[in-house]
Amino acid sequence: MSDKSVVLVVACALVDPDHRVLIAQRPAAKSMAGLWEFPGGKIEEGEMPEEALIRELREELAITVAKPCLAPLTFASHTYENFHLLMPLYICRKWQGSVQALEGQALKWVRPNQLRDYPMPPADVPLVPHLIDAL
Repeated sequence: MSDKSVVLVVACALVDPDHRVLIAQRPAAKSMAGLWEFPGGKIEEGEMPEEALIRELREELAITVAKPCLAPLTFASHTYENFHLLMPLYICRKWQGSVQALEGQALKWVRPNQLRDYPMPPADVPLVPHLIDAL
């Protein structure tokens, strides 16, 4: 039995009409600063994963996503030093509004086969081949 707590987070691969995926760079003040990740965040108490993702995308990127537009793709299960991360990854091709970096994070639209060129947190790395296959 592990003494590590399980942290539930949710992430989204936003895909534009040109089949590029949005990645965000973690700000300097956060852990794993400078690494690139898929937008998303922690699931709050009592929240369903899709609700958390809709909230996070609104807070981080100023976009509105409808629940039916989120399709589960895969998930990450990764043990860090102090906790275990469980992260479903959804794919989304349709949203309302223009993507904006509301938290000062750098954003990039990247072709799936170029995602490996960007350093990512260890939990995000195994998600990349699934995205390449899906797109």
